[in-house]
Amino acid sequence: MAENQKQYITPEMKAKLEHELQALVDHRPAVAAEINERREEGDLKENAGYDAAREMQDQEEARIKQISEILANSTTEREGVVEGVALVGSVVHVYYNGDKGDKETFLIGTRAAATDNEDLETYSEHSPLGAALLGAQEGETREYTAPNGATLSVTLESAAPYDSQLAATPRAGK
Repeated sequence: MAENQKQYITPEMKAKLEHELQALVDHRPAVAAEINERREEGDLKENAGYDAAREMQDQEEARIKQISEILANSTTEREGVVEGVALVGSVVHVYYNGDKGDKETFLIGTRAAATDNEDLETYSEHSPLGAALLGAQEGETREYTAPNGATLSVTLESAAPYDSQLAATPRAGK
């Protein structure tokens, strides 16, 4: 994947993924020991403990591969993410169908970019809403087709580069 195609993830999510990856790698010897211990019990065809240990190993190795791929194909750099324009790595404040009472705040990025902030949803830049907003400037209204087929409009109230301290807080005066 080319550098300019790397997906944005928050620094917090990167740290969380790195911690999970290290824990899984550190757990490998314990899983291998469990498999060897169960193998010594005898007949592998009817050894539920062995099967369970192998299944755990397969799941953990798959997760290691998944996390490694996410980390290899992502960046925490927000070069080009600017105040006032909805881009990948931006926290946006929007309202729907001209109703300023129907507001939402979210991060534009992949699910891997998601934060631990329970008040901040993450929408993919490939989703209908995320794609419609990309490149929009504050005050701009765009239309998109929702998964149910309805055409909706969304107005960008504000956009700012992701900041873990300010992510879910609407800016004053907006």
